[in-house]
Amino acid sequence: MEHKQDNKGIGRRDILKGLAALPVLGAFLASAGFKSAYDKRIRNSILEELNIKAATPPPTGPMAGPPVNIGLIGFGIRGEQLARALGFATPQWIEKIKTDTLAPPHDTRLQDYFEQENLNVRIAGICDVFDTNRETGIVASERNGHKAKGYRDYREMLDSPDIDAVVIATPDHWHAPMAIDALAAGKHVYVEKCMTHKLGETYALNEAVRNSEAVFQVGHQHRQTQSFLTAQDIIRKNVLGHIALIQTNTNRNDDMGAWQYDIHPDANPRTVDWDAFLGNAPRIPFNAEHLFRWRKYWAYGTGLAGDLLTHDFDRINCLLNMGIPSAVMASGGIYTHRDNREVPDVFQVVMEYPDFFVGGSKAEGKEKGMTFLYSASLGNQYDRGTLLMGHDATMQLGQSLMVYADPMSTRYLPMIEEGIIQPDVPIYAYDPRAEGVDAVTGATAKYFANKGLMYTYRDGKRVDATLLHMREWLSAIRNGGKVSAGIQEGFEEAISAHMATISYRTGKRVEWDAGTQRIKGIEDSLLEEIGMA
Repeated sequence: MEHKQDNKGIGRRDILKGLAALPVLGAFLASAGFKSAYDKRIRNSILEELNIKAATPPPTGPMAGPPVNIGLIGFGIRGEQLARALGFATPQWIEKIKTDTLAPPHDTRLQDYFEQENLNVRIAGICDVFDTNRETGIVASERNGHKAKGYRDYREMLDSPDIDAVVIATPDHWHAPMAIDALAAGKHVYVEKCMTHKLGETYALNEAVRNSEAVFQVGHQHRQTQSFLTAQDIIRKNVLGHIALIQTNTNRNDDMGAWQYDIHPDANPRTVDWDAFLGNAPRIPFNAEHLFRWRKYWAYGTGLAGDLLTHDFDRINCLLNMGIPSAVMASGGIYTHRDNREVPDVFQVVMEYPDFFVGGSKAEGKEKGMTFLYSASLGNQYDRGTLLMGHDATMQLGQSLMVYADPMSTRYLPMIEEGIIQPDVPIYAYDPRAEGVDAVTGATAKYFANKGLMYTYRDGKRVDATLLHMREWLSAIRNGGKVSAGIQEGFEEAISAHMATISYRTGKRVEWDAGTQRIKGIEDSLLEEIGMA
């Protein structure tokens, strides 16, 4: 090859470093600074070798026709966010954004909200066990003289012919029972993760969805994130080679990130239907700590596995389709928030996939198998990033993505030896934010933004990822078609998360029998003892 001649002007390394500054690159896009024919040959060599296409989102149908009547069950933190994505922000949120003196410059949150697409829905019902939450939701629902009816009991909402579909944003222990009842009532369902709270109800919900004609979506909005769609093409093109190790992380270091949510002063046995909150949980007297900080307790939540590991698992599963692991081991403890919580705040999970293989560059039969690592701390927010580590390259993935060639790569070795590729400089970078302005407030918001869980970009414009995910669900209701996080994806997510929780709580290695679709190595009596049967 003829690339070894000296470059008169910008050096190779300077050209490569220019990569991360541009929005979409398959090493270098032409610009005024890269004028020489030499530079163009380098650029074209890498572009031709990688053949990556910055993905466009799959099309969804129009929002035309009669409004879809939504019943929203649970109007706490996430319920309010979902209502806002549907176009129904609370007056309190709007006023808070207007008067937020700590907001960064160029804060576009309010502008983004008022300019977001009209999804043509009506919130016809608000159900919450806490009177204040329910009334707040009813006020937010008001449009053109219409406002939602309030419900304390979700079953009354499901009996209403005025409800077409439900959005479930309750504590985890209510997800499956409510979803199953909604499907039986003929309602479409959007349910937050973790899809279920226990193993048995995971199978029951799986059966209910597959026996229903309703549209079912799990709330994994990162499936709409532009960088993940582009990453799918990177996997299809075998850019990374055989991927033997995945590293994912949770790093948060504030009270909100550790589920130490505010307790509303108006909550008391008169304003809260405590029995309705408890549901299938053990009966205890009214406890506001459990009501508002339910994620800290096994009776209602699924801990780090169900709340945050599920995001990272599904982010990778949407790229690799690796499914449920053959074995899971977990460890950790309560090391940073000793406040009587039951769930760990430091948590490590190892998932094994001994038969995983999507392609490689070595001799046939030499490579097979993968380990998925999840490492979490709620006492430190250093961003360790998500890494997909292949023999030929490593991909760092979040709201943006970068690909680095491995120095020992088989595929890229000739280009490394020629000096075309340098392993410490990205050979590909994609950042849809490059033409947009980010406004992120607080450590927890930054965590979600870096994961691609808050917003993404369409044609350079920032868009709420949750809005796009709900739009996909609504499009399937109106126009038919598939959703990206349906029951199969939800089943794989829930079973994998429950395997991690069971391993942590029993101290045992938990194995999966793909033939029977059941876990093995754990006695039913032990599952009953820890409330996971």
